[in-house]
Amino acid sequence: MTFSRKLMTTVASCAVVGTMMIAGGSAQAQDAAFKIKQAGDFLIRGRIVGVVPDEDITSNTLPGEGKVDDDVIPEVDFSYFITDNIALELIAGTSKHDVKWNTGSSEVDLGSVRLLPPTLTAQYHFMPDQRFSPYVGAGINYTFFYDAKSGGAQSISYDDGFGYAFQAGFDYAISGPWSLNVDVKKIFLNTDVTTNVGGTTYKADADLDPWLFGIGVGYRF
Repeated sequence: MTFSRKLMTTVASCAVVGTMMIAGGSAQAQDAAFKIKQAGDFLIRGRIVGVVPDEDITSNTLPGEGKVDDDVIPEVDFSYFITDNIALELIAGTSKHDVKWNTGSSEVDLGSVRLLPPTLTAQYHFMPDQRFSPYVGAGINYTFFYDAKSGGAQSISYDDGFGYAFQAGFDYAISGPWSLNVDVKKIFLNTDVTTNVGGTTYKADADLDPWLFGIGVGYRF
């Protein structure tokens, strides 16, 4: 099974579990009390996230294009409700990606790199007093690249930088302060890559632009 198929299987499994939780909660506690979202609330969520780069990596000095693989990670986020409908969310998680360069006739292993992209979004929650509560959001992030391995190259480095993000998702209140969360984000992320292969230095412009597909649980207090 390829990594992409494993990723899709993991995300699909999480979706099935989430659906079962919704169905179970509806069947067993249709009228159970749940805490609605309101100004001053804090919400902590834990998610399993599939990180799927939508990359476009090219170089003026090296033929071909770069490829970055997917990852599945744990993620934690913290939200604060400024009003009943408007919240700020800070997202924390780190992923690891293998990097390769495909020239068309051969493939060069460029090792791996870890990304830490703390992201702050402002969200609008359409129905904060309902069990099913969808939202949309937008914000900024700053991505740190660290623990870079050069693979078949002599050296490789990535520039940190700012990006922006959009998101959509929903919370489904299970009981009391507990809820199920499904969330999709698109992060627009660019970095300049410098690598030395065979004694020659090459530069590449990398638009990574990952999708983040997440499912998890939240606790409001």
